[in-house]
Amino acid sequence: MFQREKEPEVQDSSEAPGFLLDKSFLRSRKGILLGAELVLCVIVFICLVASLSSYMAAALLESFITLAFLFVYGTRFHQRFSALNWPCMDFLRCVSAVIIFLVVSIAVVARGEGEAGAVAAALFGFVLTAVFSYDVYEIYHTERMQQDLASQSEPSTSRNGGCTLN
Repeated sequence: MFQREKEPEVQDSSEAPGFLLDKSFLRSRKGILLGAELVLCVIVFICLVASLSSYMAAALLESFITLAFLFVYGTRFHQRFSALNWPCMDFLRCVSAVIIFLVVSIAVVARGEGEAGAVAAALFGFVLTAVFSYDVYEIYHTERMQQDLASQSEPSTSRNGGCTLN
């Protein structure tokens, strides 16, 4: 009577033409960090809407940008579209978010006049600034380690046409 549908075969995510979600990325440090950034951005947005709606655009925009990067890394789209320097873009996203949320949090504290929503938005904004700062550090540290490993694996060359003198 009720026949069970045949489940489609699962393809390897590196060969799949579509956008399959890589669950191992979501469990990685970067995936957890992006998820925490997204959740905190949404919390700050909700708090700002409840108290000072004039600052909500920054939190909403950063939520969308963080969601886009979570999608790009979660589906491994950055490996298929290598024309952009994704680590550099992620680094700039985090640096700009640190600056924006630091300024917005200070402005909310100065203008909030003790409202509960404003205090919560400022508190979560400062926490979010710390999370983005940690992400900046992680990206920078990872890129430096990769550059150091690449420079160690390449043979040293001098200015004499690539010849080394002993």
